[in-house]
Amino acid sequence: MDESKKRRKTKDRRKGPWSHVEIGKLKKWFGLKSDREIAKDLRRSPDSVRRQARKVFAGEPRIGPWAAEDVQALKKYLGSADDSTLALILRRSEEEIRQKIDFLRSQVKEGPWSSEELQSLKSQYGSQTDSNLAITLGRTPDEIRDKARELCLAKDKAFLCKINGNGQTPMPRWSEKEKETLCRLYPDHFNQDIAKTLGRSVKSITSKANELGLVKSPSHLTDMGRRNVRTRYRS
Repeated sequence: MDESKKRRKTKDRRKGPWSHVEIGKLKKWFGLKSDREIAKDLRRSPDSVRRQARKVFAGEPRIGPWAAEDVQALKKYLGSADDSTLALILRRSEEEIRQKIDFLRSQVKEGPWSSEELQSLKSQYGSQTDSNLAITLGRTPDEIRDKARELCLAKDKAFLCKINGNGQTPMPRWSEKEKETLCRLYPDHFNQDIAKTLGRSVKSITSKANELGLVKSPSHLTDMGRRNVRTRYRS
């Protein structure tokens, strides 16, 4: 970036007191986005974001046993925030944060997956590492990978680019034969079954179906509703 652009960018930044709207957005985003991303969205400097965060999350340090809501907050920010940011949000020392993460890593569940666990895995798998998901869900990384493979889940392209440190993630192109199979199966089959047949993720199936304008048949939509009800009652 040349000097003129740098000066223009600096000039466009907001200065002075933060508004209630800005503070609300900071509370919502801090720990889930980087300081630089928040600064760009709010047209503030990264230093200003960090200074304001220290004010917003200020309070008496927490000591002693962790409350359930603190553990949930730790799991929420895990993978997005570094130790110093977690310490600021949770008002715990970085050493306590690391100890709690190690403890959670050792707490491994056994037995069948609950519907809540499956839903959490589906919603988080694309943007979290398997090791962080293992801590969040109380399962081993191998269990996370096996269940994701069973459900035909895949990591988001943007997430892979971020953790791989590059701007490109090669994705296999759809062949004409695969498209024909998708068109034939999509109206009356579950996406997970189609994904297994084609060796692709459920997200890939959904995306390509939308691109091709495919829709589920009325009878299959009824079957999907019944299955959702059965799953809800089993849980």
